[in-house]
Amino acid sequence: MTKNEKIFIGSDHGGFRLKSIIKKYLEDAGVTVEDVGCHTSESCDYPAFGKEVAKRVAGGEGRGILICGSGLGMSMVANKVRGIRAALAGNEYMAKMSRRHNDANILVLGERVLGEDLALSIVEAWLKTEFEGGRHQRRIDLIEQD
Repeated sequence: MTKNEKIFIGSDHGGFRLKSIIKKYLEDAGVTVEDVGCHTSESCDYPAFGKEVAKRVAGGEGRGILICGSGLGMSMVANKVRGIRAALAGNEYMAKMSRRHNDANILVLGERVLGEDLALSIVEAWLKTEFEGGRHQRRIDLIEQD
């Protein structure tokens, strides 16, 4: 894992438990993590936390991880921010390909659809995989066009 890169992490109440587990896992590995919320399991609105992580990542401050119940809501919110390529991953292959071919800068997970071990394996695969560039950069450029 990249220890000198900052990871912004956020969730709603539906992803709070898994966010706490991932945050501890990353910190134990020496990764700098900034938790933008939520900070309890009480009901809250996911767009506020998804937007905050996306804005930080779009500003070039690091990469991000977002978690909600299914991952769908956070994906929708994050991808509305210019410069964000948020990828909802349900397995390690999806996480790797989102980095390798799409240069995903936010990983999105669903707490209610993933077990803890699989989620941590997905996070590790995503963080360790590099963007291949080349023909894939041309496609990223097309995504970024208005």
